[in-house]
Amino acid sequence: MARKKKLELEDIPNVGKKTAEKLREVGYTDFMAIAVCSPSELAAIAEIGEGQAQKIIRSVRQMLDIGFQTADKILEQKRAAARITTSSKALDKILGGGIETQAITEMYGPYASGKSQIGFQLAVNVQLPPEKGGLGKNCLFIDTEHTFAPERIAAIAKAQKLDPEKVLKNIYVARAYNSEHQVFLVEKAQEMIKEKNIGLIIIDSLMSHFRADFVGRGELAARQQKLNKHLHTLQRLADAHNLAVYVTNQVMARPDILFGDPTRPVGGHVLAHQSTYRVYLRKGSKGTRIARLTDASNLPEAEAIFKITPNGIRDV
Repeated sequence: MARKKKLELEDIPNVGKKTAEKLREVGYTDFMAIAVCSPSELAAIAEIGEGQAQKIIRSVRQMLDIGFQTADKILEQKRAAARITTSSKALDKILGGGIETQAITEMYGPYASGKSQIGFQLAVNVQLPPEKGGLGKNCLFIDTEHTFAPERIAAIAKAQKLDPEKVLKNIYVARAYNSEHQVFLVEKAQEMIKEKNIGLIIIDSLMSHFRADFVGRGELAARQQKLNKHLHTLQRLADAHNLAVYVTNQVMARPDILFGDPTRPVGGHVLAHQSTYRVYLRKGSKGTRIARLTDASNLPEAEAIFKITPNGIRDV
């Protein structure tokens, strides 16, 4: 039986040699990544007119037969999602088995609640083979608050009996200096995902620059619009490449709350709707941390207790 010819970019109607070269140059070799692109986005990337970009996207969607699917096909796609262990069985359990691919997992909480520490653990764990709770892939780490600690990564890797130097070489770190730069880095990630075998994107923290760059109620609408687009780009990358997205988030005080916890995550409804899993972290007694799954479409609210040790995240 003859093998089915692998489709190339040049096979797409309205894509000439020059456009195909430009798409390859910026990492747009995956047909699904092109299919879920907006015409304005593709036009800017490939340096073509919006009309041509629209025709290319329409052609790719027809080639991939994107449209309505029966629910069993959707279930099949969900089953293709993998999970990365947090190194805490209790925390993995409330997340349905760990940090899921094709999804955005947001962990929010006050200073020193463990958000970054979980990020460091995941940056190491994604490199583990699937039978040990990893993906056998590498990590992109976008640092917005100058919190990335390579010595901490090395200590976690050593505890996992991994070569710290090799583990560090498989984590690609970029420091974002403002919200514009942060958005650019996520868009640039498309170029690296296949080339560097990326299975996890970490942003620590997601809202820091958005809060600093858009001050006051007058700029709230512009901030939320930009944030919404940013989150949609992250979700498209997660879907197109079956990778996991882990973001940390800050909290703000609510003086109107008289009883219970007077904090809430920043980012408003836009972030609340776009996060697949939302987890609230806080300090517990005797150095423990408490994680509460506050929102997930397929899981009930639940709590887990874990601790942060010199070797990384562990069960109590």
